[in-house]
Amino acid sequence: MNKSDLIDAMAADAGITKAAAKKSLESFLGNVQNSLKKGDRVSLVGFGSWSVSKRAAREGRNPQTGKTIKIAAKKVVKFKAGSDLQNSVN
Repeated sequence: MNKSDLIDAMAADAGITKAAAKKSLESFLGNVQNSLKKGDRVSLVGFGSWSVSKRAAREGRNPQTGKTIKIAAKKVVKFKAGSDLQNSVN
């Protein structure tokens, strides 16, 4: 399912227009993104939670040349599925 498929499904389930569904989805995604940028955690009980963690700088290896390279530190987004979501898949 891609973004347009999700918008179509949301519009059909909620009985709203596709434009309203698109606006709702974009608002949700924007608010999740803004919260994560601030370093906050976003949690939807039963569905899952998003959080940001720091990955330390480390040394890696260039697979073509075998040379050691430095990989810079960065922040990464993590998602942990909630129990309801996990159980619905299994």
